[in-house]
Amino acid sequence: QVQLVESGGGLVQPGGSLRLSCAASGFTFNNYYMYWVRQAPGKGLEWVSEITPVGGASASAVSVKGRFTISRDNAKNTLYLQMNRLNSDDTAMYYCARDCRRQRALWHCDYQGQGTQVTVSS
Repeated sequence: QVQLVESGGGLVQPGGSLRLSCAASGFTFNNYYMYWVRQAPGKGLEWVSEITPVGGASASAVSVKGRFTISRDNAKNTLYLQMNRLNSDDTAMYYCARDCRRQRALWHCDYQGQGTQVTVSS
């Protein structure tokens, strides 16, 4: 079965950096677009970034563009999110996900991991 296991979250000061990782198993990783999504307390799922199956192209939300970089290592079945210049608005649970789509104003993903918490605070 599809398994996605995130790691790398934590408490960081404003302006700091974190690198999230997601270990994928149970499917042919390099056949799929992969996503990072996040959910802040009391809010819906927010699309953060996505990357093509072979990693040749990616897209990111305006709110993180220029600060976050998504990447993947298909040999290791691993997805990454490098997050720089973090601010309090980035505080959320971050999920690695597959098969995501936007329906009206909300994002839905068929598969996502258990999440890793990112807290930006001084």
